[in-house]
Amino acid sequence: MACAKVPLDELHVTEPFGPQGKERTLPALHPDRKEERCFLTYKPPPEDGTPVLVEEFLEHAQFISEDLEWLLALPHDKFWCQVVFDESLQRCLDSYLRHAPRGLDPSGLSSSPAVADMQRNIHRFVFMVFLRMATHKESKENFITPAVFAEIIYNNYLFDIPKILDLCVLFGKGNSQLLHKMIENIFTQQPSYYGDLNETIPSIIQVFDIILQKCGIQSENTGNSQPLKLNANKCLTAMAMPEEELADLVLYMCDTCTTIHSFLDTFPEACSTFKQHNFLNRLSSFYEMAVPDLEKAVKKRNFNKSLQEDMWRRISHSRKKMVEIAHLLLQHTCLQPILEGSENMVSYVEDLLQNFTAFLQEKRFLADYDEQFPIADDISLLQQAFPHLYPLLWSSGTLYDDFKRNKKGSNLPSFKQRGVERSGMCTLSAGELESLLSSIRDLLPDLGEGFILACLEEYGYNSELVINNILEDKLSPSLDKLDKAMNELPSVLSTRSNVFDDDEFDVFNRDRLDMSRVWKGRRQGESVCATLNDKQHIEEQRARYQAYQIVVDEIPIANDPSGERDNAFGMDDYDDEYDDTYDTNQIGANDLDEEDELLNRRPPPASNVVGGPKGRGQTQEIILDRRRKEANKNRGANHSRRMMADRKRNKGMIPS
Repeated sequence: MACAKVPLDELHVTEPFGPQGKERTLPALHPDRKEERCFLTYKPPPEDGTPVLVEEFLEHAQFISEDLEWLLALPHDKFWCQVVFDESLQRCLDSYLRHAPRGLDPSGLSSSPAVADMQRNIHRFVFMVFLRMATHKESKENFITPAVFAEIIYNNYLFDIPKILDLCVLFGKGNSQLLHKMIENIFTQQPSYYGDLNETIPSIIQVFDIILQKCGIQSENTGNSQPLKLNANKCLTAMAMPEEELADLVLYMCDTCTTIHSFLDTFPEACSTFKQHNFLNRLSSFYEMAVPDLEKAVKKRNFNKSLQEDMWRRISHSRKKMVEIAHLLLQHTCLQPILEGSENMVSYVEDLLQNFTAFLQEKRFLADYDEQFPIADDISLLQQAFPHLYPLLWSSGTLYDDFKRNKKGSNLPSFKQRGVERSGMCTLSAGELESLLSSIRDLLPDLGEGFILACLEEYGYNSELVINNILEDKLSPSLDKLDKAMNELPSVLSTRSNVFDDDEFDVFNRDRLDMSRVWKGRRQGESVCATLNDKQHIEEQRARYQAYQIVVDEIPIANDPSGERDNAFGMDDYDDEYDDTYDTNQIGANDLDEEDELLNRRPPPASNVVGGPKGRGQTQEIILDRRRKEANKNRGANHSRRMMADRKRNKGMIPS
């Protein structure tokens, strides 16, 4: 039998062979040691829940479940013989990766608990098989030489880039850490996968170009200098293409964006490879050109309601995933190296600045990115952490400020606004809502159903975003105030806020209402004259203005021995120090420039300004009269009203 601590690739085993049971020695990893077993290919659950189809699925899935469970129970050497040499097993695993329901795909899981349980079992067994296939060392006794392990998984196509991408989509939620270790070990033991990924990225970019071409949009980065045919773009627009073709296009975009995001989120080490292909700029450009056209087509064309809702969900989901992809690329290729103090930090800052500058051309994309991941927060963090890089960071902050000013004058709809549009267009069935609740409760069992429903409504019924924000403590302030254990949503009336709350017509807070004050249309029974003669409003205002009354026309004074009535009006406030000598004479207020004017203040003599004939001279009296007239001609009649008003105000006769 097997010797201890010998790798599987060097191990030989002796087994009986033939009808006579003669023994022979074979390598432990040999085709003849494979068990004869036929693995069935996977088929997804029926969508309509027909009893016959459900029964067929359960019977078919039962065979797959039993075979996978048998495979996982095999010892180390037998397991690898079956994995490497059994083609039916690989077809079974491939079929599951290709046809298993994704997050937004319709499925019949909610129609039958038995179907859901069976699907859950197969899902777990498939993941455990791939996890064991990605492990070159199970224990001290059971292991494979790393170099041989790398050749086995690569040359036998046990793993390839498409399979790894599908694994991230199907198993990334809830298994991200385990899946990351699994993929990390694959890329570490076999670096050739980095080369395969490098060759795969242009194909992913080509998907964006194909979608743009189908929508009749010419990409600026295609580099295609060949002339187009005259009928090349005929009817190739999102508004004019056939319904099924548009649905396939939206599905194609959604699947691509979801897959890329799941892969980069699970295995961030791949971000640098995507950066080498200028993927971020290609993504933002595609977002700016394709998303508005597809959204417009879905909203304005007359589709089947269920199909329209499904396409709108997929476009919204794709839009969100593209923004998150951009954030992952910036985070792991620019921001994180800066915060970790990597060498050539200035080059990372310049790269970040270059990306933000490129984003300014894609206003819609940048607006949506900034709404989910505020750029100002990143710039502020870097400015505080690295003051010596302030000039470069200040440049990026200035560009951001310019963008914010330009955004204020634009009409770009935000994620929240589009979420409102989505909520108005899409309605979830009871089964779909229960499926979302179950997926969240499985991971976060302590949360109440009411709180989960509130989170789903806030984040557009995106369970992934809800789980992520709860785990990272990034819930909106309105959700933070709620009790996480509540089982029912709070009443809308209890949380509403309105300027008319608690007024006489607030039927939500009042048991009784004066119906005589309520009528529909023009009030009946009143003529124009009656309306004009109604002085009720004057009486209502009288009390208000009485508070400002400060003038007392007449004070009745009776003989009051106690003097209290006099004191009420301040008649006893006599001041011995007050000198009233000049109360009746305005001394100084009317002073003139000439000294002789003081002599003429005792009621003055009649003036004569006519005088004698011109050229013969005038008497002293006439000269003084003329001078007096000239000095005093603006003191009477309607002249110098402002001066008189100022004089009264200075004397305290008019309140300031």
